[in-house]
Amino acid sequence: MKYIHRFAQGLQLRQVDMLQDGITKSTATLSMMSKKLRRICLKSLKRHRKEKGQKIGGVNAIVHIDESKFCHKRKYGRGRFGNSWRRKRTWVFGMLQIKRSDRRPILRLVQRRNKETLVPIIKKHVKHHSLVVSDEWRAYAGLATEGYRHVRVNHSQHYVDPQTGLHTQNLERAWQTYKKEIWRMRGNRSEKALKEQLCFIEWTYWLARKNSEGVLGRLVKDIRRSYQT
Repeated sequence: MKYIHRFAQGLQLRQVDMLQDGITKSTATLSMMSKKLRRICLKSLKRHRKEKGQKIGGVNAIVHIDESKFCHKRKYGRGRFGNSWRRKRTWVFGMLQIKRSDRRPILRLVQRRNKETLVPIIKKHVKHHSLVVSDEWRAYAGLATEGYRHVRVNHSQHYVDPQTGLHTQNLERAWQTYKKEIWRMRGNRSEKALKEQLCFIEWTYWLARKNSEGVLGRLVKDIRRSYQT
């Protein structure tokens, strides 16, 4: 129960700390618990996608879109996040809904950043007529013809559009948060691990933080549902 509480609070999950705190005497137990809890969260998110779908945008909502490399490996905890998987150019395509204090990310692992790859993902998850904000990446050039209100911010000239006041800084800040979390949980070691970690981030924002009883309440609810006979 102590581990479940710490997991739900998003505290540092270093095994050495938890061993010293007396949560358990075995690193194998900690690894097993982490895998089980994450598997429960991913199962809950998949159930949500199947039952309610996963759409963002709409009236009074802004959708920020961007891509970033997550296959990172850093020396001494410093430096830029770069690609560490051999012969792969793996990117994460992110869509972030901003609606008042609501933040809902959709994160997808992609091999290419071209129009043929990104536009179908946008059409699947972003409601038509939504306000979409992006940089000048050429894959986004035709979004206005796909039924979206599209604002492009030219980062070579400014980071905030001088006419509309729109920007992509919310998603750029979110990338830093997501990468730090994935690095901390060692979710960058393989493509499968990264996919699971991205899903866990979505579970946190879509389900856990929206629960009336908080993240711990949502986690306990998902545990109960997962182990119902």
